[in-house]
Amino acid sequence: MPSKRLLCLLLAAAFAFSACREKRERVYTIGLFQINEALTLQEVRRGFLQALEDHELRDGVNIRVKIRNAAGDVVQAHRIAREFVREGVDLIVALSTPCLQAALMTNTRTPILFSSVANPYLLGAGRSAEEHLEHVTGVVSTAPIREMLSLIREILPRARRLGTLYTPTELNSEYYLEMLRRHAVEFGFEVSVMAVGGPTEIPVVAQSLLNRKVDALSQISDNTINASFEALGRIAEENTVPLFGGFIRSTRLGACAALGWDFSKMGYRTGELAVRIRRGESPGRIPIQSMNDIKLSLNEAAAARQGLSFSMDVIQRADEVIAASLSLKHEP
Repeated sequence: MPSKRLLCLLLAAAFAFSACREKRERVYTIGLFQINEALTLQEVRRGFLQALEDHELRDGVNIRVKIRNAAGDVVQAHRIAREFVREGVDLIVALSTPCLQAALMTNTRTPILFSSVANPYLLGAGRSAEEHLEHVTGVVSTAPIREMLSLIREILPRARRLGTLYTPTELNSEYYLEMLRRHAVEFGFEVSVMAVGGPTEIPVVAQSLLNRKVDALSQISDNTINASFEALGRIAEENTVPLFGGFIRSTRLGACAALGWDFSKMGYRTGELAVRIRRGESPGRIPIQSMNDIKLSLNEAAAARQGLSFSMDVIQRADEVIAASLSLKHEP
């Protein structure tokens, strides 16, 4: 009997030791996912991870970061969101509108942090920056579409018809298209629109759009088109039609000009929010953030190939100018 009692005590001690060790080894885990490899999302992700590093939260040391990519598949995005919930991550980070939508639809109470989302309120994340779901916060990326139209009117005073592609399966694309149409009236533009179902359709659909004799392309930003923006740039160049991009780095992919946000800074701000949440602050007490520093990038080389040049006034206002003497390929 004593030996049996001793065995029970040893087993209990072993179990207690194992439980304590497991608790001790439990690492705060972040589940980050994005809808595809669009350049904007890559920049957000890099900025996010840099913010964690700068605040001494290091993957594999004192936190764990699980990074997953839905490869452009909305169904896959929903599967990833459910996996994060099942795996018990401490924080879900959703990069893009489809990923935030997927995270919200899990009905989890796990904290959700979003970035690069055009309008989180359309998805049910809240009513305003201060009044939102208790477990959700993030950084909004609403594009400066009105400002872009003003710039196009300044550069092309005689332009009347603008063209844009959009992706019907992306709620953010629909939202931007509505904004473009609404503000275009203010600047005396009519808008010609064609839908794409995926990246492989962009060259053919873009050519069909240009066959409608548009004066310029004012391309709204969405994840599908951003990921294949170079194809759009080639079509614009072949047809000598100015292409204006909805994200700054698009001037390295064929746009002659772009107005937008620094997505790396957007990611960094998102990372700083993650640090606050990791330290115990409730997402519900953190107002949803917005970007407010609009950047202007010009590519004189692309502009020349698309049949236009910029006034000195526009050039002097730019935050970045890629000179006409430089090739896009060699730009860093």
